Amino acid sequence: MADWSFAVRALRSRNYRLFFTGQTVSLIGTWMTRIATSWLVYRLTDSPVLLGIVSFAGQVPAFFLGPLAGVWVDRWDRHRVLVVTQVLSMIQSLALAALALPHIITIWEIILLALGQGLINAFDMPARQSFVIQMVEKREDLGNAIALNSSMVNATRLIGPAIAGVLIAAVGEGYCFLADGLSYIAVIISLLAMRITVPQARSQARRIAAELQEGWRYVADSVPIRSILLLLALTSLVGMPYTVLMPIFASEILHGGAHTLGFLMAGSGVGALISAITLALRRSILGLGRMIVISAALFGASLVGFSLSHTLWLSMLLIPVSGFGMMQQMAASNTILQTIVHDEKRGRVMAFYSMAFQGMAPFGSLLAGAAAARIGAPETLIIGGGLCLIASLWFSRELPAIREVVRPIYRELGILPISVGVQQASALQTPPEN
Repeated sequence: MADWSFAVRALRSRNYRLFFTGQTVSLIGTWMTRIATSWLVYRLTDSPVLLGIVSFAGQVPAFFLGPLAGVWVDRWDRHRVLVVTQVLSMIQSLALAALALPHIITIWEIILLALGQGLINAFDMPARQSFVIQMVEKREDLGNAIALNSSMVNATRLIGPAIAGVLIAAVGEGYCFLADGLSYIAVIISLLAMRITVPQARSQARRIAAELQEGWRYVADSVPIRSILLLLALTSLVGMPYTVLMPIFASEILHGGAHTLGFLMAGSGVGALISAITLALRRSILGLGRMIVISAALFGASLVGFSLSHTLWLSMLLIPVSGFGMMQQMAASNTILQTIVHDEKRGRVMAFYSMAFQGMAPFGSLLAGAAAARIGAPETLIIGGGLCLIASLWFSRELPAIREVVRPIYRELGILPISVGVQQASALQTPPEN
């Protein structure tokens, strides 16, 4: 019988096991809030533009504060940062519930609270991404920990929207916000129960401007880091905002209600979960560079197909493919970056990763909302999907240069045997994928 324990090997680390358990509970509530917020905004305003504005407010701080947050994350104790951000996030969700339950909430209050959560996330995301390496006891389990984290995110993405759709239809959006606020208790307890034994590599404190410049040069001068972040930024700008347009597709294109929105988001979560599981089952990170190309192209093509569908059954077949491609690209990019980056610059690099992934999305949300109001949601999504396809072709042309830089790093880390690189170089064979 095959031994599948390697697929969850990161859970052997006590701290990561605690984090995995607490975060699973919390993320179910987070996805419930995302669905409830989108539906509440559309119900109150019937405006695609305001859908985009709310999404923009919740994500734009990651773009403007991301690099600065990365500097501080490299200086501060990341464990303490996460405890603080989770407590603040709990307060924000409970504030939403306090306004939504008595039905006194307005669109401006939603925008302000979304902006508040965005400010919190600007520090939470780089701290969370950088802290993973301190939660796993063996560095070789890092890729598996990232894959398991993606599995957790998308398993909850499957469960949360389904619960939210039923709860919204039964009692309203406020109870989704309340459940989310209470769910943060689990992750806060898990963080406080940790015993941190892996020391945090910290950069020497200097002027903030100097550290910002150092982080920027490190990213800009590295072909792999620069190319991966550029592709992620492009797909985040033109592809990721498809989630913002989902209420329009659920209501106007597919003629459904809150439950239809929940099904669509859950379907996207199914595809993303399958993607994360396939990454967890990988024994090596070799080949992830080529997988980034394939997943970006698959993401773009599936968005075009989904935008052309006018029937629920076909949309439910296509939307998981979008989720698969999106998650495969994001998690593969994260794994490669976490593997090759220097520890003392990890916070800054992961801040740029958050800036590319989450920080570009709000601008895409604004563009998508404005474009959907002018030319329609399906046409907007066709354009976005087509641009994702073009971006994947560009990245495929960058792969040879990326492999030349990454291959020595992999050999130094023991991921790629030295003999393999020597033999392939002498035989003038195609270099191995990163």
